[in-house]
Amino acid sequence: MASSSKVESDSEDEALDEEVEHFDDFTLASSWERFISEIEAVCRQWMSDGPKNLLEKGAVLLEFSKNLYKVKFELKYALKSYLMEYYFEKSNTDDGKVSDWNFNLHDLQLCFGVKDFLVIAPQSASGVVLDAPESSKLLSAVAIALSNCSSLLPAFVPVHDPSRKAYIGIQNRGTVFTRRFESDHIGSQVPVKLMHLEGLYELFVSKFAYSTLDISVHLFKVHFTMKLTYRTLSFDDDNDVQETDAEMTESGGNPASDIYSKAQWDDDCPWSEWYSAEDPVKGFEVIAIWSEKMVESSSEMAELENASPHEAEKWILFPIFSENLTDGSKGNQNGFASQLHFLVDALDMSFEAQFMEDFVSVENQGPDNLTTSMVIPPPTVIDRMLKELFHEGVQEPNFAKGEHKNSRAIKGAPLESLFAQFCLHSLWVGNCNIRAIAVLWIEFVREVRWCWEESQPLPKMPANGSIDLSTCLINQKLQMLAICIESKRELNEDYQDCIGSMDQASPHKKEDDPFGEDSDSSIMLTPGENFDGKRDSPSKPDDLHGSGTTVSKFSSEPEHMVLADPKPSDCIRRGSAGVVGSMMLLKSHQRMHAPFTQDAPLMTEDMHEERLRAVEALGDSFNFSAQLEKEILSTDMSAFKAANPDAIFEDFIRWHSPGDWEIDDTQEKRPIKRLAMEDSNNDWPPRGRLSRRMSEHGNLWRKIWNDAPALPASEQKPLLDPNREGEKILHYLETLRPHLLLEQMVCTAFRASADALNQTSYGGLKQMATKMEQLYLTMAPSLRPLQANRLSSGSEIIDDLRRLCGVLEHVEKLLTVAASLHRKFLQAPRLSEAIFSDYYIFFLPRMGTASVGDNAQMDFDKKQQVRIHERPVVSNMFTLPTANQSWRKVLSMGNLLNGHEPVLREIIFSIRDRVSDHYAAHVPSVYQQEIETYRMYTCGTSNDLRVALSVVSCD
Repeated sequence: MASSSKVESDSEDEALDEEVEHFDDFTLASSWERFISEIEAVCRQWMSDGPKNLLEKGAVLLEFSKNLYKVKFELKYALKSYLMEYYFEKSNTDDGKVSDWNFNLHDLQLCFGVKDFLVIAPQSASGVVLDAPESSKLLSAVAIALSNCSSLLPAFVPVHDPSRKAYIGIQNRGTVFTRRFESDHIGSQVPVKLMHLEGLYELFVSKFAYSTLDISVHLFKVHFTMKLTYRTLSFDDDNDVQETDAEMTESGGNPASDIYSKAQWDDDCPWSEWYSAEDPVKGFEVIAIWSEKMVESSSEMAELENASPHEAEKWILFPIFSENLTDGSKGNQNGFASQLHFLVDALDMSFEAQFMEDFVSVENQGPDNLTTSMVIPPPTVIDRMLKELFHEGVQEPNFAKGEHKNSRAIKGAPLESLFAQFCLHSLWVGNCNIRAIAVLWIEFVREVRWCWEESQPLPKMPANGSIDLSTCLINQKLQMLAICIESKRELNEDYQDCIGSMDQASPHKKEDDPFGEDSDSSIMLTPGENFDGKRDSPSKPDDLHGSGTTVSKFSSEPEHMVLADPKPSDCIRRGSAGVVGSMMLLKSHQRMHAPFTQDAPLMTEDMHEERLRAVEALGDSFNFSAQLEKEILSTDMSAFKAANPDAIFEDFIRWHSPGDWEIDDTQEKRPIKRLAMEDSNNDWPPRGRLSRRMSEHGNLWRKIWNDAPALPASEQKPLLDPNREGEKILHYLETLRPHLLLEQMVCTAFRASADALNQTSYGGLKQMATKMEQLYLTMAPSLRPLQANRLSSGSEIIDDLRRLCGVLEHVEKLLTVAASLHRKFLQAPRLSEAIFSDYYIFFLPRMGTASVGDNAQMDFDKKQQVRIHERPVVSNMFTLPTANQSWRKVLSMGNLLNGHEPVLREIIFSIRDRVSDHYAAHVPSVYQQEIETYRMYTCGTSNDLRVALSVVSCD
């Protein structure tokens, strides 16, 4: 019995084992549960880490937000791959709700009013679930996983076609309530009723009201808030203008010379003389926000639709900038910086020829790498440019106009000077290639020679004053040539006048002159005038130190003159400019006269260098300098002798160098100069003596005095021979090496471009003023190697100059932004300053002054709140559209702003109820809380509509 029972038990065990072997435990082994378990594990890990640890593990900040981050995880289920993303904010709060109109919200945050959330989607080309059962199953899996880990995060699944931006979602709201989400989009044929606020209100009410109720007559306490976005018409539609500029540039024309039928935004900007820039501010968006209010009927919504945007509680202004500002490959290519790139290329090629004629000569075609693209402009273009340079008035230039305080650190030419204007014109001749520049330069020099030979004033150059050695050598030469032309004209006029006066006035002089031969028409003095000025010559040796009056012999005589010193003299007085105060001559006790003297000879930089080289060659700089100044001192002494025939050496020292006339110590201590100038009859002769250096034996000044003849300045040999110097200057210009010309052109073009830009009016934008100052400080050291002639073909300096062009390009773009904003907000300067400050921070990384790399923000998204008194300025930008601009004539929506309907209307409807989060039927009100039971977000225009609905239900 035992054995049989044992056999039976063994057989039963075997049967039981077989049953166990074939049993599948679906509660543990299904792929569905493994999928849910994997989602749950990932969610638990994310919840336990928290925002701080997730950031350390590489959470990614979204571009449009400052506070929203994202982590992701890949999942697999049923041979498909899914991507689950967790969106969270760094600064988390307990309410889990975001403000309605935060501009940094994610699309799902705005649609459904959530804060942190999950999104799970298949990894496919569309990234959405097209199958309804699959989406429901996927959402259920996430909901179960979140419930298992007691998470209250909402989860969303994208559905339908990607263009519909449709989602379904679910959120566990505790033990009782569940919140469900759904959104969809109508891309066309929006029902007319839903174009108006009244219809949208009724759509929302229909989601919770009984279908049998007449919504139009019942009152429902609905919370309502609205945001309307308006967009101005484009300020600048200049495609046609740019095409015209491009055609003219290709043909070698100057785009500034033609007048467009359409007024440009920058017509009054300083660069408009040379090119027309695209308006960097393409327009503005104005966002009008109505704060939350209670609406109870459809009629109230109809009234709101007729309300003016000025009734909105808040206005937000968002500028729309041109994409070309941040894309160097696009935009207006005719700015100063882009043309300077070509000028630098021409400088690099200029070393390949000996003369400028080699680049255009028929016999000698110049370098082999001169391509056919280097077009020589037609003669009509060259003639037009020469006319602008030489024949549009000869008014005195204003070199201080537009000049920055750091401008003189760049050794170029002033903006209004002839050479600077030549350089700016050359930027737009034949696209600034070396052959076109050579043609323009050759014709330019021919015009300069014509002015010289015909004694015509050189335009845009001062014909007086001293040579400005801080400018480039070509500008110094042209300035000296202008002075030589003027001197040449005056000498010719004086010669003709002298011939005429000698023929007519000489026979009548003795009869008409009541003072006899001693009287001279030049012995006159303006009442109260005192010729006691000094001329201290710098860097003079002691033996030649002196001061005196310098009166140009070409100066016109004063209108009101009185006779002085009527006592006759043994000799004829000639070349007197008038008496010198009460000073008397020591020997004859006659009044001292100041002579007309020649101006000191002008010298350019290379002439000074020749002197220095001569000093080095002779080895005795003191004696050589004295010899160089001997001619000047000798002419002054000759003129003084002619004006004061009875003068002695001591008289000349008292007038020319009062410091070398010493007064006795026993005499009353008065200023030396005053004692020398105010001798009187009661104190004669004046007590004093020559200084030690002037009284030494063999003094050079006394030797020059003894050898100097008595000749007035008009009869002396000119210190500056205008004919000789003029020919030397023209020879320099005609034989100037190409690379020396281009070096000076580059320096001048950079300086002139910066000075032209510096004239731009941009109001009180301090960042722009700082950037302009930094530009000059950057250009000065970058261009300094060009002044030392250390440049060679292929030099690294060429690359530095190309980088400098990039710096100028950034500043030029930024300046157009500043100018455009300033013009648009003349009556609201605070807005222009605030917008420019934001854009400056955005643009700064692109200027090469900040090391942000790939973290640089791609799109500008800063907005400014408009104050009440600034709203009229902003609303005036919304002008009625013209017939040429595309415009929808039929207005389908309300809330018009100066005839403009909103380009986007966003509305949030909501219903709030006090509910309890417990299963008990009767709960004291103290345990109840107010929650948003129904919420509907709508977004769209008359052509499209998007609706997002969230509903809280009791499960």
